[in-house]
Amino acid sequence: MLITEERTELKGHEIVLRNAVPEDAQTMLDFIRTACKETRFLFMESDEINLTMEQEIDFIERHNRSESNLLILAFVDGVYAGNCSMNSMKGSRREAHRVEVGIALYQKYTGQGLGGILLKRLLKAAKEYGYEQAELTVVDGNERAMKLYKRLGFVECGRTPNANKYDDGTYADDIRMVKGL
Repeated sequence: MLITEERTELKGHEIVLRNAVPEDAQTMLDFIRTACKETRFLFMESDEINLTMEQEIDFIERHNRSESNLLILAFVDGVYAGNCSMNSMKGSRREAHRVEVGIALYQKYTGQGLGGILLKRLLKAAKEYGYEQAELTVVDGNERAMKLYKRLGFVECGRTPNANKYDDGTYADDIRMVKGL
């Protein structure tokens, strides 16, 4: 799914939201490796990320060709800051109204309002496409993200205890959240 590039301002900084292009693949690979080192709240350890350039380009192109999935990149003053995405849950007609959303930012860009700008744009696109329900998973302890999601209208709807086991032997729950569109 493609969107029109959007520009806005946040605390004196220019924010650009746009679709990824194949030329962004290396930047996105570098980002996910770094972001997974910066926080325990993403989906895997950085040393587990073994994507090739070809795989990342394919990921970008599939999102851009899709009629139901969307990937939005965020830039702050021309510097890549992170991304958010929505992915259809269209396994059946019963699930066709639902969309899974996710977001990841470099830590230096969290807590400043960028996540809210990204997610609001993504949720707007989801609603325009006809989705009725947005869903996400957040790792317990990610208070900054929980605050944002609640502010945007997401509510907790379930937990998976000990869903994440870290290399140091500790665990964290996954928290499922949902928002009607």
